[in-house]
Amino acid sequence: MSAPHRSAPPASPGGEPEPAACPGCGAVMAPAPGRTGTDGAAAACRRLFEETTRGIREEAATDPRAAATVALADTAYAAQHPDPADPGAVHGVLDTLVRRLGDDPNPDPAPQRPRVWQMTPADIAADLDVVGLEALVETWARTVAEDWSRAARS
Repeated sequence: MSAPHRSAPPASPGGEPEPAACPGCGAVMAPAPGRTGTDGAAAACRRLFEETTRGIREEAATDPRAAATVALADTAYAAQHPDPADPGAVHGVLDTLVRRLGDDPNPDPAPQRPRVWQMTPADIAADLDVVGLEALVETWARTVAEDWSRAARS
């Protein structure tokens, strides 16, 4: 199944595309070329996530801590950007997230996804100059699990 076609974002008076919210996490960022992917993320969000984790991905082959951080980051990203074509997949992603966190923040998927996320990949990228990626990923993963839990209770 191909990704849904998204129309080009509206242009600003200067002709530049207006910032747009990622349909997965809601992060507002300048658009990037490409369409929304099958993971429900805007191309700009996916690209930002890949760029933010690129260095640690290179270390993951030889560093078990880096590999664990990459796995947790990928799982948090998947939980925040679930495949819209497979709504049931979020259960498996959340189970994996809980296992990787090593505790149970009780992320029981709600019928509706969380409407607001406490953290997004844009927050990770913005804070990298003051906080290490490992700590940012851990915090992000926990907030994603908490957001799902809060949505289930509301």
